[in-house]
Amino acid sequence: MRRKQLFWKLVPTYLLLSLAVLLAGGGYALYSLRQFYFEITEADLLTRARLVEKRIELMASTQAASVVRQVVEDLGQASDTRITLIEASGKVLADSMEEPERMDNHGNRPEILEAYSGKVATVTRFSRTVKKNLIFLALPITKNGTVATVVRVSVPTQFIEDRLSAARMTLAAASLVVILLAVGVSWIVSRRLARPLGEMKAAADRFARGDLSGVISPPDSEELGVLSESLNQMALRIGARIHHMTTQRNQVEAVLASMVEGVVAVDNQQAVLSLNHAAAEMFRVDVPDFLDRSLQEVIRNSDLHQFVEQALASSLPQEGEIVIPGDRVRFLFAHGTLLKDSSDRQIGALIVLNDVTRLRRLENLRREFVANVSHELKTPITAIKASVETILDSNPEEIVESRRFLEIIAKQGDRLHAIIEDLLSLSRIEKEAEGGEIVLVETGLKGILQMAIQDCSEKAAEQRVEVALVCEDRLRAKVNPQLLEQAVVNLVNNAVKYGQSGQRVEVQARRENSHVVISVRDWGVGIDPVHVPRLFERFYRVDKARSRKQGGTGLGLAIVKHIAQVHRGTVSVATAPGKGSTFFIRIPSN
Repeated sequence: MRRKQLFWKLVPTYLLLSLAVLLAGGGYALYSLRQFYFEITEADLLTRARLVEKRIELMASTQAASVVRQVVEDLGQASDTRITLIEASGKVLADSMEEPERMDNHGNRPEILEAYSGKVATVTRFSRTVKKNLIFLALPITKNGTVATVVRVSVPTQFIEDRLSAARMTLAAASLVVILLAVGVSWIVSRRLARPLGEMKAAADRFARGDLSGVISPPDSEELGVLSESLNQMALRIGARIHHMTTQRNQVEAVLASMVEGVVAVDNQQAVLSLNHAAAEMFRVDVPDFLDRSLQEVIRNSDLHQFVEQALASSLPQEGEIVIPGDRVRFLFAHGTLLKDSSDRQIGALIVLNDVTRLRRLENLRREFVANVSHELKTPITAIKASVETILDSNPEEIVESRRFLEIIAKQGDRLHAIIEDLLSLSRIEKEAEGGEIVLVETGLKGILQMAIQDCSEKAAEQRVEVALVCEDRLRAKVNPQLLEQAVVNLVNNAVKYGQSGQRVEVQARRENSHVVISVRDWGVGIDPVHVPRLFERFYRVDKARSRKQGGTGLGLAIVKHIAQVHRGTVSVATAPGKGSTFFIRIPSN
């Protein structure tokens, strides 16, 4: 229920009391004024009727009807009164505002009926003749003890209504003044009562917001003075406690915020008690959102939920691994222990999380690299060993067969040499790039591309593949010529090896805004999109059997990627199965 201010509790009371007095007094005053006006008007009409009566009695017996009518009209105009002369039968003899012949018989009018009984009649009603509300007064004129004629005088009630309306307006104005006075008095009284309470409320609000510096001035009232002193003492005690608690909390928050490890604290019902910024970043949680919410609502990770349950259920510290799925999977090492209060009662659990994703990826890369190198070196070594053993076991006369095995040994030796050379080349590029030893100079690109194509011309001729170059003579960029040539050679060799015999390979260089784009396109078998994300990894092959048959080491595209990065550029591919592939090296032109 909404609470009201003291002012709004006093005002209705004063207003209702004032309105009751005004309505009662005003209503009685208007009623009395109306009665007064009607009594004055009736007395005035009676006086006018008596005058008309005397005038008619003096001339009725001697004058013609037309003269009587004229006198009635003159008297009506002079007194601004409607005068009607009606005989006993109800026939209108004369009227100051209408032709008698055109008027109905008035014998059934209420004032005329009452006048026939010998009484002075007064009636207020609507006149169909003049279309107005009139006050009618009928005065009987007797002759020989019977009513012979009735003199009826009337005036409109509009002037009374006008005066009453003016009185109502005056009364309304006076009522408004009284109401305003009542509101003013209510405001003054409420302010005198509410000011000390308001000051205490404002001080209490400040205390609630944590501002305990101000004090409450004691009011004149004894009761309110005691209350204000109690509030001031309470503020001092609360201020001291809050300062101590704030200092401790700030120290704890500073420690938690500075930690690279994620920290999550939960109670026994797994409601989140605390969550530092590192943990919020790990699970992509908005820190203020965890208050008064369960762990399952705040962090949606089943591994963490299970680990927290284990930590709450065990009296010993727990360790485990938590996986955060997503586009890039993250691995966390979790350590959990129980939270206990000063009475050594279990109140929850504390979980410390270390992000070991990078270590896990490095470990995986190391394992993959060792496995790939071992696999790549094992194949030629096995072939060499088998060939040597065959030669050793053969007869000296089998020269031709021995030569074939020696050729296998030479081929596999060349492959070993190529793998080692590529590994050394890749290692040298990484080392020189980290040490800042690679020099970039502004050079024309057409000569570099021509040299790369010339290096691949022999293999292209064997595959009957034409290598075409599209490059402007004036196209220049800041590059390392030897490394860029090596990258283009690797791309062209791949295009020749994996393209279709008898087709062409196109090498193109062009400027796009502030970059230079070198593309190598073939119309070969293309690459399935599932392989594209890992295409530039070391030793990754799309078709392993075909790659080894063609003599590939699995490091060519990895070298291209590192050369592009040395030039602060990128490498990408556009491909589709059966439609060929286009590799792009994009580097800044300056």
